[in-house]
Amino acid sequence: MNNNSTCIQPSVISTTALPIIYIFLCIVGLFGNSLAQWVFLTKIGKKTSTHIYLSNLVTANLLVCTAMPFMGIYFLKGFYWKYQSVQCRLVNFLGTLSMHVSMFVSLLILSWIAISRYATLMKKESMQEATSCYERMFYGHLLKRFRQPNFARTMCIYIWGVVLVVIIPVTLYYSVVEATEEGESQCYNRQMELGASPSQIAGLIGTTFIGFSFLVVVTSYYSLVSHLRRVRTCTSITEKDLTYRSVKRHLLIIQVLLVVCFLPYSIFKPIFYVLHQREGDCQQLNYLIEAKNILTCLASARSSTDPIIFLLLDKTFKKTLYELLAKS
Repeated sequence: MNNNSTCIQPSVISTTALPIIYIFLCIVGLFGNSLAQWVFLTKIGKKTSTHIYLSNLVTANLLVCTAMPFMGIYFLKGFYWKYQSVQCRLVNFLGTLSMHVSMFVSLLILSWIAISRYATLMKKESMQEATSCYERMFYGHLLKRFRQPNFARTMCIYIWGVVLVVIIPVTLYYSVVEATEEGESQCYNRQMELGASPSQIAGLIGTTFIGFSFLVVVTSYYSLVSHLRRVRTCTSITEKDLTYRSVKRHLLIIQVLLVVCFLPYSIFKPIFYVLHQREGDCQQLNYLIEAKNILTCLASARSSTDPIIFLLLDKTFKKTLYELLAKS
């Protein structure tokens, strides 16, 4: 057994806790997201752009939920599998592909939902006399498109296509080319956990993308707050208070979701790539790998909790689900 294999030693967290958590998240996520998708596809007649975005978000959630058993098996059995075994290659490829495709599709869709919610608020404002010509053009024409169902369907197709075209080649290179390098004996090893330079560069680009998505949501939220303050100083908006509060709550929910699930992962990833360069410190390397795997699990957990978020984001979904529960 080489130095790398003896240096990387999974703890009880990796071999026991993470598999249990992934299986639990898989069961909860498959049930909740399947129920949500059934409601979106069969119980909601007139679908808005938000319903289309949420339906595609559910599809991404189901994809990552199907990858969770592979991730759990990897942490449970990876230290005992051979590095070049079929099980190692298969679990690594399917788990990595599903996890990253789902993550980036979800981030893009959450960003579009934030813009769509903001466009909902600005639709009527753009027609007021007090609104400038520039604001009428921007809010009345550009943001209006985000609320159109046909535009939402087209945008979701583009999102899936772009993510698949980018992620599949990187995952294939990571699973086929990098995984063929000699010097490792176990499936759970330094090479598998860290990846080579191309995978690390792709990881940093992905981290930058997470930061960009978070910036879009934060910008939408604070643009709303700024607009709300300006309008309140000019006129009375008593009749619109419910709409303002609703859109503000939607953007705040998405913002909190990204902060709790994705921000720790995106902050730690560059730190992880820098600190793991130190040779010979096996204890630090093991701590870094454990932290990375825990934060990856936290990012994946968002997929299982999304059905709860849908109850807060969409009143039609909540009403339909309550009616089904009342009938049953």
